[in-house]
Amino acid sequence: MKPKKRKGYLGALAAAAIALGLYWGLVQAPPDALQGNVQRIMYLHIPSILTAYLSFFLVFVGSCLYLWKREKRDDILAYSAAEIGVLFTALTIVEGSIWGRPTWGVWWTWDARLTLTAILLLIFVGYLMLRTLLEDEQKAATAAAVLGIIGFLDIPLIHMSVYWWRTLHQPPSILRPDKAPWENVHPAMLTALAINFAAFLLLYFYLLSLRIRVGEMQEEIKARRLRGGA
Repeated sequence: MKPKKRKGYLGALAAAAIALGLYWGLVQAPPDALQGNVQRIMYLHIPSILTAYLSFFLVFVGSCLYLWKREKRDDILAYSAAEIGVLFTALTIVEGSIWGRPTWGVWWTWDARLTLTAILLLIFVGYLMLRTLLEDEQKAATAAAVLGIIGFLDIPLIHMSVYWWRTLHQPPSILRPDKAPWENVHPAMLTALAINFAAFLLLYFYLLSLRIRVGEMQEEIKARRLRGGA
């Protein structure tokens, strides 16, 4: 199967999965006993941040490989994943604010988890700015790789922050060390969450495949210009 056709199928599958996830989250899953229907934003909020974590993990892997082997494809992977990771992190913060306003009474608070998530976003916005501000591409890729590795280290802090600092954000309901997810969450809610997470993953890999192709085409254009000027 040709790559273009494969990407088309992946995009269509992502769209269908998102529609199914929205239906399951809005219709099939019951409202939360305490928060009511506002809790349904969880079906977008949690998949968003988990997808962002995955994206920054790929930045970490691509950055390590680039510093080790100096191959352009690893840099393209890291750069592409960083852009999409910033998108999903910003989406998570917006969704969290919409969820926080009716449940906490504020759009934003300097809670430990929220603050560390904002720092994560700022680190990778800085990563993207670094790529555009430094004219020397190799220096920009090297500096960004170092920042990408450091930025990824913020993610374990975000996850553990609700245990280390008991501020406003509640402990996780799904990824808990003391209980399995199905012991703590209603099966219909867990199903809605799983479908939406799968949908976000499909969307993520669709976007990543497109962005990597853009990066490869940019390199092909540069190579042709160099050959034309030689």
